[in-house]
Amino acid sequence: MLDKDQIAAATSEAGQKHINVAGPLAGRIMRDTVIADGGTASMKGNTMRVGEPEFCFRMGRDLAPRPLPYSVDEVLAAVDTLHPAIEIPDSRFTDFASVGEAQLIADNACAHLFVLGAATSANWRAMDLVEERPRITLRGERYVGHGKNVLGDPRVALAWLANELRGLGITLRAGEVVTTGTCHPPLPIQAGDHFAVDFGVLGKMSVRFE
Repeated sequence: MLDKDQIAAATSEAGQKHINVAGPLAGRIMRDTVIADGGTASMKGNTMRVGEPEFCFRMGRDLAPRPLPYSVDEVLAAVDTLHPAIEIPDSRFTDFASVGEAQLIADNACAHLFVLGAATSANWRAMDLVEERPRITLRGERYVGHGKNVLGDPRVALAWLANELRGLGITLRAGEVVTTGTCHPPLPIQAGDHFAVDFGVLGKMSVRFE
């Protein structure tokens, strides 16, 4: 993993409503904020206090800036592996829902902690990720996400991020991972919780909170 990976935030309607923005935002994941699958995340000082199950892609080759946008197929051709993931966002703003898009972009699109699962061994390229329904278990309750919640298709969200970087003159580099936004409305979490996600054939993962 490189020092900086990429995040596409607010790619679902629920995520946009949660922070009151009109569309997706791009941010960075820093290496020291990544938690191992099954690890523990601190809730100390966390304002947002939510967990989000996400589809994550690791790039296999660079996508450099160019005049024309990348198609979804071109972006997918540059992907190496698919991973289940959990994002634990946060903001420096206490009233994060009212500060506006510009402030949240400056706040790194609310990127905070991130749990990266193992690369799936399933043939994900042959799957319809739109219809994937990750199952979340939290405090004894069960919830079901949906791939279509991520800009209609997690692969579309990945292409959006690649083209957002392209427009900014930034290369999406081989080895970087891109998490594509929550496939379920953000779920409230608190210290003592265990957040587990079953992505079916794509894999399982979890994180505890203290």
